[in-house]
Amino acid sequence: MTDDHQTLALLLFSAFIAVTLAITTWASRNRHGSAEEFYAGGRLFSPMENGFAIAGDYMSAASFLGVTGLIALFGYDGLLYVVGFLVAWLVVLFLVAELVRNCGRFTLADVVAARMSERPVRIAAGTSSVTVSVLYLVAQMVGAGSLVALLLGGTSPAARAWTVIGVGALMVIYVSLGGMRATTWIQIVKAVLLLAGTVALTVLVLVRFHGDFDRLLLTAAGRSGHGDAFLAPGLAYGGDWTARFDFISLGLALVLGTAGLPHILSRFYTVPTARAARRSALWSIGLIGGFYLMTIVLGFGAAAIVGPEAIRGSNAAGNTAVPLLALDLGGGANSTGGTILFAIVGAVAFATILAVVAGITLASSASVAHDLYASLRRGRGKPRSEVAVARVASVGIGVVAIGLGLLARDLNVAFLVGLAFAVAASANLPVLLYSLFWRGFTTRGAVWAVYGGLIPALVLVVLSPVVSGSPESLFPGVDFQYFPLQNPGLVSIPLGFLAGWLGTVTSGEVPDEAKHAETEVRSLTGAGAA
Repeated sequence: MTDDHQTLALLLFSAFIAVTLAITTWASRNRHGSAEEFYAGGRLFSPMENGFAIAGDYMSAASFLGVTGLIALFGYDGLLYVVGFLVAWLVVLFLVAELVRNCGRFTLADVVAARMSERPVRIAAGTSSVTVSVLYLVAQMVGAGSLVALLLGGTSPAARAWTVIGVGALMVIYVSLGGMRATTWIQIVKAVLLLAGTVALTVLVLVRFHGDFDRLLLTAAGRSGHGDAFLAPGLAYGGDWTARFDFISLGLALVLGTAGLPHILSRFYTVPTARAARRSALWSIGLIGGFYLMTIVLGFGAAAIVGPEAIRGSNAAGNTAVPLLALDLGGGANSTGGTILFAIVGAVAFATILAVVAGITLASSASVAHDLYASLRRGRGKPRSEVAVARVASVGIGVVAIGLGLLARDLNVAFLVGLAFAVAASANLPVLLYSLFWRGFTTRGAVWAVYGGLIPALVLVVLSPVVSGSPESLFPGVDFQYFPLQNPGLVSIPLGFLAGWLGTVTSGEVPDEAKHAETEVRSLTGAGAA
C-alpha cells in the first residue's frame, strides 16, 4: 500500500478515535454513577436514536466485511447471511423487543429471574451471555486485524496482533469510562457513517454498470471462474449432504440467534417505555434492511470489478473485498480518488468495529457484574460497587477477546459471527421464550435450558472442522474432528429447547402461578416495568 493510503487512513482513523474519545469524556462527566446510568444510559434515548444505535450495534464487521466477502467468493450461497440477519429481526420484533423491555431491567437474566429462584438462573444466564459476547467479540477483532493490516501495509503477524490489542484497549476505555451513554452515541455516529459509505459505494457500483443489475450479475459470474453456478445454490453448501445440513444449521442459527444476543437485548432497556422499544425495533429494521440490500450489490460488485482471485490474494477469507472494491471504484491503486475512497471506507469499517466491540463489551461486563457477581455474593450490594465490578470486568473480557482474536485471525468474520449466533440461539433463546410463554416453566428447566444448549454448542464447535482436521482449521496440524458440521445450530438449538422441557417436567418444584400471572401482565402491559 502506498504512503498516501497509509497517511490518509491514519488521519481518518485518528479523527474517528478522537471524536469517540471526546464522546466518552463527555459521557463520563455527565454520568451519575448509578447502575441505571451505566447499563441503560438513564433510559433517556428516543426510539429514533435507539433505532440508529441498534442498527449500529448490529451492522458489524461481519456484515460490512465478512458478508460482502462471502458473496464475492461464493455468490448465491453468500446471500444466506443477508437473508438470515434480516429475517431474524422479525423474531426480535414480534417475540422479544416489547416483552423484554417490560420484564427486565438491564440483562437477559432479569427476564428469567422474575419468576424463578434467582441465584442459579442468574449464574446460568450470566455465564451464557458472557460466552456469546466473547465469541462475537472475536469476530470483530479478526476483522480489525485484517482491515488495518491491509490499510497500513502491515501484513506481518506482529502488525495484526498490535491492531487487535489496540482495538481491545479502546473498547475497554469506551466502556469503563463512558458506559451505555457513550457507547450509544458512538454507535449512532458509526451507523450514520456506515450507511453513508455503503450508499456511496452502491451508487458507484451501479453507475459502473449503468444501472443494469443483470449485467452486474453476469459479469460477476464470468469473473468468478464458476460460470452460472456462481448465481445458483450449492457453491459453498451444496456439495454433499453434510454441506446441505450445514446450510440448514447456519440458517437456523442466524434467524434465531439475534433474539438471544445480549448486546442487542440490552439496547431495549435504554428507552423509557415498551412502546418506545417497539418503535426502536421498527427504526432498526428499516435501517438494517436497507443496508443488507446494499451489501448484495457490493458483494457481487466486488466479484465483478475486483475478482475473487484478487480478493483471495489479499485475504483468503474474503474480509477485504469492500476496501479493495472502493480502491478500484475510486480510480485504482495509484489514483487520488482511489486513495481517498479506500481510506474512507477503511475508516468507516474501523469505526464499525470499534462501535460494535464497545456495545458487546458493555453487555458482557453487565452480565458479569449484575448477574454473576451479585449472585455469587448472595446480595445485590450497592449499585456503585456493582458498576465498579462491571468496569473491571470489561478489562478482563477485553483481554480474553484479544487472545482469542489473535488465535482465529485467519477465519472469515461472518462465519465466526455465525458461531456466536448458534450459541445464542441454543442457550439464550430457549430459556427466554419458555420464561415468557410457558406457565409451568421451573427453575430447573431454566438452568437446564441454558446449559443444555450452551455446553453441546461449545463441545460440537470444538469437535467440528472449525477447530481441527482441515487446512482452514484453527489447529490444522491435529485432527480431533468428530462432528461433521461447521455450525452446531441444527443439533444444539433443539437440545436447548429439549433440555428446558425435560428439566421442567422432571422438577419437583411447583410453578408459582402468581409470579407467572404477574410476569404475563407486566410483559403485555408494562405495568410495574423499570
